[in-house]
Order: sequence, then structure tokens, then C-alpha cells
Amino acid sequence: MKHDHSFFNRYCVDVARDLIGKTLVFGTHQGIITETEAYRGMDDPASHAYRGITPRSAVMFGRPGTSYVYFIYGMYHCLNVVTEAEGSASAVLIRGLKLTTAPFTHLNGPGKLCRHLEITTEHSGLDLLTHDSFYITTGIPLKNIEATPRIGIKKATEKLWRFTGDLK
Repeated sequence: MKHDHSFFNRYCVDVARDLIGKTLVFGTHQGIITETEAYRGMDDPASHAYRGITPRSAVMFGRPGTSYVYFIYGMYHCLNVVTEAEGSASAVLIRGLKLTTAPFTHLNGPGKLCRHLEITTEHSGLDLLTHDSFYITTGIPLKNIEATPRIGIKKATEKLWRFTGDLK
């Protein structure tokens, strides 16, 4: 069952935690979300939206449940889901996915995830609640959900806004 916008129209840290165990569907691929990170708008110096609206961050200010895909280091795409009310510029980065379709592998890292699923910036700005082949739906409860510091950033590293869950 797909979620409605109210699931994503909440505090991004709560959404990041609650996405652990949900199913991400993209085309013929499906997987259980095992790792996320929250980025909270203009009060989070690690967020792309910290300095306000830019061409890159504009989608973060949009409707909750919208995809935000950006390109980094000239080689990696990263998938996020917009959260909180329109104008708040919060999003959750999907960092890990355990595929439930062949090849049944664990995509541990946002770049690996997007490369394997072939998600690019062309998939940014899509409504993940109404799209027929790119959406997030109910999943399975995961055990041992942990909150840890976010990784791969240099600012606001003290925030425990990275979540991981165990499939075992």
C-alpha cells in the first residue's frame, strides 16, 4: 500500500526513521530501505537548502513525497524524498536498499543504489505517491533500528540523523 502525503509531511528526522523497512519500487526493481539520513532545511548547515533556494535545492522546498535526486563528485546520483510542509526544504537521503528482486543484493551507499537502479537527475521532482513505477510503499518491520551521526559530511556531524535497520 502506498503512503499518502501526510506520511512525508512530518518532521524529517521522524520520516527518516520511519522509512527504515519500507519498500522502494523503481521500475522492475524493489527493495527494503535499510539506511537513511535526514537533512533539515535552513537550520541544518549540511543541507543543500541551508542557504535558501537555488536551482539545485528548489525541489526540496516542494511538496512532501517528491523525489529529489542530485549529482555529486561528477559521478554519483543520490535519491532523497522531500519531507515536511512545502517551503520547509527538508529531505531524507536513501542510503541503503536490500533488493527483494534479482540480484537480491544489498546496495549499501546512495551512489551504488542509484547506479544499480539507474536513477538519475531526470527522476527528480516526481511525486512518489502517484507515480506508477517509482514509489515507496509499506514494507516489513526491521529490528535494531539505530540512530547514528550522518556520514560523508563536514558540518552538523553531531546530529544523530542517520538510521539503519537490521533485516535479521
